[in-house]
Amino acid sequence: MISSTTAPQGDVKTHTVVIVGGGAAGISVAASIHKRDRNIDIAIIEPAGKHHYQPGWTMVGGGVFRPEVTSRPMSEVMPAYVSWYQKTVAAVDQDKNQVCLDDGSSIEYTALVLAPGLELNWGGIEGLEAALGSNGVTSNYREGMASYTWDMVRNLERGRALFTQPPMPIKCAGAPQKAMYLSADYWLKHGMLKNMDIQFHNAGAVLFGVPDYVPALEAYIGKYGIDVNFQSTLVAVDGPARTAVFRSSDGEGNSQDREVSFDMLHAVPPQRAPQFIRESALANEGGWLDLADDTLRHKNVPNIFGLGDVSGTGNAKTAAAVRKQAPVVAENLIASLRDEPLRAAYLGYGSCPLTVENGRIVLAEFGYGGVLQPSFPKWINDGTQATRAAWWLKAKQLPTLYWHGMLKGREWLARPARR
Repeated sequence: MISSTTAPQGDVKTHTVVIVGGGAAGISVAASIHKRDRNIDIAIIEPAGKHHYQPGWTMVGGGVFRPEVTSRPMSEVMPAYVSWYQKTVAAVDQDKNQVCLDDGSSIEYTALVLAPGLELNWGGIEGLEAALGSNGVTSNYREGMASYTWDMVRNLERGRALFTQPPMPIKCAGAPQKAMYLSADYWLKHGMLKNMDIQFHNAGAVLFGVPDYVPALEAYIGKYGIDVNFQSTLVAVDGPARTAVFRSSDGEGNSQDREVSFDMLHAVPPQRAPQFIRESALANEGGWLDLADDTLRHKNVPNIFGLGDVSGTGNAKTAAAVRKQAPVVAENLIASLRDEPLRAAYLGYGSCPLTVENGRIVLAEFGYGGVLQPSFPKWINDGTQATRAAWWLKAKQLPTLYWHGMLKGREWLARPARR
């Protein structure tokens, strides 16, 4: 029976394993731990009442998925074998082995797993949050906003559409481009592309961080006539005036701001770790959770592990990365509880299904250092080319595998490497 625990002020509860976060990472790792040892007492701290399949939001913005298929009540996906604390974490006291909650209570642990995700810093772009949802300003990164993206795409017959990507790291680094390609494909197929000025403003210096996939993406950039602006960062939005301010920089550190008008703006905010991580001793210099790349154990605190978007490891922040990380954390955490060597290793796998058109995907699969790590047969993932089979996988299979596989501890194609 799921227990949403309400602890009295100042009370201390105790569990063997405490997991912070009930998203894809938190629930998947709980399932992987329970699969290996059903006697381990597990608690999950998660304040949200809804669980979201966030990879589906891009598809909602492209008119492929209905919004309702991308979320479920948290009570439906929270495992029955965990104690669920529907609370917010205020701090971690690693010296006392306690997680401090915002109501003054604490939860004591033998081992801690940190999987709280990341924070979308909407305030990092002046005027953006106030502008969202009107005057053509949208973002598939905002809960419930992807439907407005689709409305804008369908109703915009001519004009200028801006798509932005903030400085890395961000969750699903391909998502800003996915929104752009699906929009452009719709306009092309409905005879409106010739009336559109599509601009991609990327704070980075490359189209995609793994060079092997760039030629396929560049082909679609050319097909849709997209004007790509590198090292161009969105810094301000005026919704009623329909203007955006971009800060461009050069290799010598010089920068200048320029104002660009728009009819549609798909904006992606800068992203960072939650405050209780980035302002703690558990963070690395960039403010992310300081984990060993392979074992996913904290570099300085041996009974703390982590996974998912909060991690300071050099992998892409995707649900596919979580699928590979969860078994590694589960095996190594149980080994640490038993005072055994940590044998499982994560090699940085991440997958980004780049929806370059409605019906075709470039399925990017890679690990640390951009090394390609294909896990599907060639008929699904033909190297670095767009395929219909990869679209079928993304649109038809992955949602089911997420809800009924990954969250249930079914580790399809996720066997850990060995140290």
